[in-house]
Amino acid sequence: MMYDKLMRPKQFEQRDFSRMKKKNITDFATIIGLLGACGVVMSALYAGGKFSLFFNLQAFLLVVGGSSFIVLIKFNFQHFLRAALIALKTFFVKQENPQSIIDTIIDIQKNVRIHGLLTLNTDNISPPYLKQGLNYVVDNINPIIIKNTLHKEMLHTMERHQSGIKVFRALADVSPAMGMIGTLIGLMQMLSDLDDPSNIGPAMAVALLTTLYGAMMAHMFATPIADKLFLRNQEEHLLKMLITDGVLGIQQALHPYVLEEMLLAYLPGSQREGGRWKNPHPTSLGRHKKNIPHAEHLQPAQPHYAPTENEPL
Repeated sequence: MMYDKLMRPKQFEQRDFSRMKKKNITDFATIIGLLGACGVVMSALYAGGKFSLFFNLQAFLLVVGGSSFIVLIKFNFQHFLRAALIALKTFFVKQENPQSIIDTIIDIQKNVRIHGLLTLNTDNISPPYLKQGLNYVVDNINPIIIKNTLHKEMLHTMERHQSGIKVFRALADVSPAMGMIGTLIGLMQMLSDLDDPSNIGPAMAVALLTTLYGAMMAHMFATPIADKLFLRNQEEHLLKMLITDGVLGIQQALHPYVLEEMLLAYLPGSQREGGRWKNPHPTSLGRHKKNIPHAEHLQPAQPHYAPTENEPL
């Protein structure tokens, strides 16, 4: 360990490869969408006049509590609590910039080509998935084993996220059914007491509240969160595929610009123009871009003349 520190070049050791650390960013789209939907519904309820008529504790507990207990039947307690924590990703996301990750991988590859793999210090490299892959490369592990290990790590992470998505999908399926059950219970209680016709209207309104609560819980809460978690899952899967290809490219000693061109395929077409392969720097290519002849200035190659069989050489 002391030998590695002594032999490591200072230029390589001082480079900071942790610039794409995750940043907690508030997802204002989720917050604005949730508050906007609730605001529209509340304004419609308030326009009806009797705002307190739409609040009933018994109906609320029947829908929310009953739906939660039924979801617990489908999943275990650990998955249920984990889903509640995963739901926070819809409001606060730790964002990783794919372009920043690509730039970091390219910088690492350039330094590895100059100083060698043994001088690579992975202590300040993030995210952990990239650090894990680079440690395998430094340890000279077989590329097939590295690829399989990283893919297994990625698949297990995706499966854990899918469990949280399934919990909210199940909650979206159960909530309307519990609302209908509450409505049927209210109707039965109402029909059992028809002696006083003045109580039929209020009792009917309270019975229908459970259907309203069930529909709101399914389509304003559970389904949007499940869809947003699915989007987060796809974004993380794409980033880990990018990192996996970058780690394997470093191990295969690909040229930095070839590796960058391969990794830029993970970005949308509008973001690929900013790559250093598209806009090469004069010092990076060893010649200025304006000195590179354009296609229209190039002379077509002359066909090679081969003498016929009867023609003297």
